[in-house]
Amino acid sequence: MPEWRKDPIVDRWVIIATERGKRPMDYKEIIEEKKSQDCPLCEGSEMKTPPEIIAYREPGTARDTPGWWVRVVPNKFPALQIEGEAVQQHRGVYDYMNGVGAHEVIVESNSHISGMNMQSDKQVEEIIWIWRDRSLDLRKDTRLKYIQIFKNYGSAGGASLEHTHSQLIATPLVPADIKQEIKGMKDYANRYGSCVMCDMLRQERAEQDRLVIEGNHFMSFSPFASRFPFETWIVPKEHQYDFAQIREAQVKDLASVMKRTLSKLSHMIKNVPYNMVLHSSPVNMQNETHFHWHLEIMPRLTLMAGFELGTGYFINPTPPEIAAQALRETEEVYPIRDEYMKEVRHYV
Repeated sequence: MPEWRKDPIVDRWVIIATERGKRPMDYKEIIEEKKSQDCPLCEGSEMKTPPEIIAYREPGTARDTPGWWVRVVPNKFPALQIEGEAVQQHRGVYDYMNGVGAHEVIVESNSHISGMNMQSDKQVEEIIWIWRDRSLDLRKDTRLKYIQIFKNYGSAGGASLEHTHSQLIATPLVPADIKQEIKGMKDYANRYGSCVMCDMLRQERAEQDRLVIEGNHFMSFSPFASRFPFETWIVPKEHQYDFAQIREAQVKDLASVMKRTLSKLSHMIKNVPYNMVLHSSPVNMQNETHFHWHLEIMPRLTLMAGFELGTGYFINPTPPEIAAQALRETEEVYPIRDEYMKEVRHYV
């Protein structure tokens, strides 16, 4: 029988449509059209991108030349630009402001590979470190209030380049979804005296039904009110409101849990498109210490149609308990790559 489920953080109900009964084997391999090999993100193509902002590279190598293993550049077609004043203006019933912000591309490998699961654990650690470095640097600009790190994978996930990369957009406003999460976590803390995410982790560990991977510092699980088939969250066990608080031991564990989770997902449904978003607390504002930062992985296996767009309710045909069991039982397969990776020289 179908079931309504409420997200414990935000006031959002989801329909788990068990009558539609889509099981893991019902999702077929996604056929991705091969893109041009003339890739602007590969090593040796540095002049095809805007000048780099930062790169982890070999000592003695110059900016915008080979020798890097993670590189950050401005988006060539930015949604927002850093110039201008973040002053809200009014015209009648309408509010507006200049398109102030930052839009950056994090090139996750100097090799032409498509997925984070194809990287070494050490390389994924480096990606996490550069996410942190950019978050710490951008918050120095007091105009910026929120830093959204995200990854689009596959055509249905909005990726226009197949070379593995993530993105960052910093905004002068706090997004409505983040405000809703902040309010939900604050209301829960006021009502029960504890963190809703910490309580969720305790229940997921106790019940095991939706747990995918438990590491030393992070857990991945299918949320109780999953909006999408195989939606998976990765959450730090320690209560931290700001992603930039992450420590070296946590970076190592997050790299492992994230890579293993994505490996299971991509092995179960080949070329599965997804969006991954990092939700952290706002910056340059009062600290939202009751917030609990987390990563959300949202596979793009279903379409939003009239009902979803008209009501805001999601219909998920695959119960999270079935999705989590399938992911737990899926073998972690990693491509064999002759990858050359220098010893990490980046420290907290």
